[in-house]
Amino acid sequence: MTRSDNRGFHYGFIVVVCCCLMMGVNIGIAFSCAGIFYKPVSSSLGVSVGEFGLYMSIMYIASTLILPLGGRLIERYSARWLLSGSSALMGITLCGMGFCTSLWEFYVAGVLLGISVAFLLYLSFPTLINRWFSVKVGLLMGICSAASGVGGIIFNPIGAAVITNYGWRWAYIAFGLLVLLVNTPLLLLFLRDRPSDKGLLPFGSEKQGLSTKGNGKMTGNGIPVNKALKMPVFYGVLFFSFLMMAMSTLNLFIPNYVTSLDFTLEQGALAASAVMAGVMIGKLALGHINDRNCLAGVLVTTLGGISGLLLMIEGNWGLAAIVTGAFLFGWAYAGVTVQTAMLTRTVFGSLDYARIYSYMSMALAAGGALASGGWGLIVDATSYKFIFLCGICMLAVCTVIGVHALRIRKTAMI
Repeated sequence: MTRSDNRGFHYGFIVVVCCCLMMGVNIGIAFSCAGIFYKPVSSSLGVSVGEFGLYMSIMYIASTLILPLGGRLIERYSARWLLSGSSALMGITLCGMGFCTSLWEFYVAGVLLGISVAFLLYLSFPTLINRWFSVKVGLLMGICSAASGVGGIIFNPIGAAVITNYGWRWAYIAFGLLVLLVNTPLLLLFLRDRPSDKGLLPFGSEKQGLSTKGNGKMTGNGIPVNKALKMPVFYGVLFFSFLMMAMSTLNLFIPNYVTSLDFTLEQGALAASAVMAGVMIGKLALGHINDRNCLAGVLVTTLGGISGLLLMIEGNWGLAAIVTGAFLFGWAYAGVTVQTAMLTRTVFGSLDYARIYSYMSMALAAGGALASGGWGLIVDATSYKFIFLCGICMLAVCTVIGVHALRIRKTAMI
């Protein structure tokens, strides 16, 4: 029997802490710290940085392929065990990377990391926050998503220090042991699948008029996944997700763009830091904005990103304009995780959210896999300003898609 969520502390906030651990430790290490290994590992193996970095593209591709199955698994089986198992897989893989001696071994590691990332990044906090909370969903998603940046801030200098003093192999092993022996047991101990596991309703559910079915799953408004797959708006939001992720990978080229304008490397790094500041603040702000109005969230995300890219294109306006533009671009970057999740939830509801969002996550991973390498080829053939203009066009299309999807959602919901 479930009870109201207004009596004392709600266990959902422990689940939020678990989501922050997954994003801060697992994703913070796998994504935010990946760059510190590029030069030392490629030099050690005698390959180019580009050849080594391909393992990240392989990771994206593996995530893309596993996500449709992952969405079904996380609805049918225990999210607690799936996410803890994914964390263990990541820890073992990171430890194994410390023993790799050939490039192909890192590519295999990319596949294994991609499988774990499909659950830990794309399906974890969007699914669990949607299950455990009926209010402040956007803000909590923003907090969980922002934790990956906090993890990067904490673990990048630690990893760099280990690489400098002990070598890159020990850095991989240390990160792997942290994930395997600390984070994974914490997830297994404290994470729970649904509020009914603790005899609870989702936090705020009495305000939403939700109830539980006999299997403990919540019932509420939403579009069944089978119906969603037949709707044009589904493919519109899918394209929105793809474009948002593809646009966000422009971040990789901002430091080089700044130095190409005859600014120093330190000034290029300042612009990169401004992007990260925009991402951190943007994730929290967009979560709060989306709790009030998803349309406002879409507009802040896309128009802010357009403004930021325009400011950076006008490099002659000075470093202050570039840094301001980088900060605004960071808000659009933040929308990759926060805005796509909230747009999906707002348009399609909570009924089959996990399965529907797994398809959106597949589009996110595909966008990252294609664009992270594709932009470099386009830069070689054109210029940095050209790819920034492409990013502006992508955000303009996302604006149209987001506004249209939100306009028709009321007639689509059942």
